[in-house]
Amino acid sequence: MAQGAKHAATVLAIGTATPVNCVYQSDYPDYYFRMTKSEHLTELKKKFKRICDMSMIKKRYFQLSEEILKENPNICAFMAPSLDARQDILSEEVPKLGKEAATKAIEEWGQPKSKITHLIFCTTTGVDLPGADYKLTKLLGLRSNVNRFMLYQQGCFAGGTVLRLAKDLAENNRGARVLVVCCEMTVSLFRVPSEANLDTLVGQVLFGDGASSVVVGAEPDLAIERPLYELVYASQTILPDSDGAIGGQLREVGLTFRLLKSVPDLISKNIEKSLIDAFTPLGINDWNSIFWVVHPGGRAILDQVETKLGLHKEKMAVTRHVLSEYGNMSSACVLFVMDEMRRRSVEGGKTTTGEGLEWGVLFGFRPGLTMETVVLHGLPIAA
Repeated sequence: MAQGAKHAATVLAIGTATPVNCVYQSDYPDYYFRMTKSEHLTELKKKFKRICDMSMIKKRYFQLSEEILKENPNICAFMAPSLDARQDILSEEVPKLGKEAATKAIEEWGQPKSKITHLIFCTTTGVDLPGADYKLTKLLGLRSNVNRFMLYQQGCFAGGTVLRLAKDLAENNRGARVLVVCCEMTVSLFRVPSEANLDTLVGQVLFGDGASSVVVGAEPDLAIERPLYELVYASQTILPDSDGAIGGQLREVGLTFRLLKSVPDLISKNIEKSLIDAFTPLGINDWNSIFWVVHPGGRAILDQVETKLGLHKEKMAVTRHVLSEYGNMSSACVLFVMDEMRRRSVEGGKTTTGEGLEWGVLFGFRPGLTMETVVLHGLPIAA
């Protein structure tokens, strides 16, 4: 029986990756309506452009290119069966992009891949047997007896879920080093615009493709490892009165989803309870005294949380930057925010990875409506 660690798990390295195909939001309405042969829907295109303009998103990255869409016309056709084509792309490309992010994290960690004891792979897109975890194990050349966990169909909150699981594994298996990979692609979501389904329009505005990875372990060897954040506390909760607020179903036309307008309000009304539960043991009740690593689910969510809690504008600056540069990459997104927080802290000459602050919070939220809360301890930045 494995002996547990005596101290909390830490994030030891972070890596991120995106596909090469980048589309600017200002160009996206023309691109999207042209590729779906919907340019005759002039009023709908105007509405779509207005949503794009309000999104705060500057650009996004996509696995789907014009060439791929031309080779797979059913992906662009209204309600045409296209699941086989989508799954073929995802089965091949999700592990590859995951490998890019994981390779960067492992290189930053600086230790042999043979020291990785556990692998967690998370994606909302693609379902295969064996899964993306198996394929990534082969692509990376991990040892054959690495302990694998495959998380499918989790959604946007799962950037917190994987940290919660990695924390448990690292703290209950002394010497464990957990490689976490989240990879999301909009291949399953892309479809023709429809006035009858405005949720589809919102999805085409918000979501982008990306992969992120962290290495997590407890009791780091400071001679060879450099811990970035301590994972002090992690919890998951279903928000009250939120049934049906966000949901999705895998159909012949790909992944369909629904998104109620009440989502930002539901999150902003319930977020303080999670903060109180997490930070009361630390004697903290000033939400401007901590740093914020938040899933960038969309502008409306960030605006309402900011207003409800009376947060200073700079508290969400890192999250808003990631939303602007990448869009909403579902589970992969919040680890991009964590990486950007660390980068700004180092480049700004701060004393800790939390932009000079000791304590911070990581939030993930979406389908369920489910919220993940992780208390982060920002660690000293090495000279």
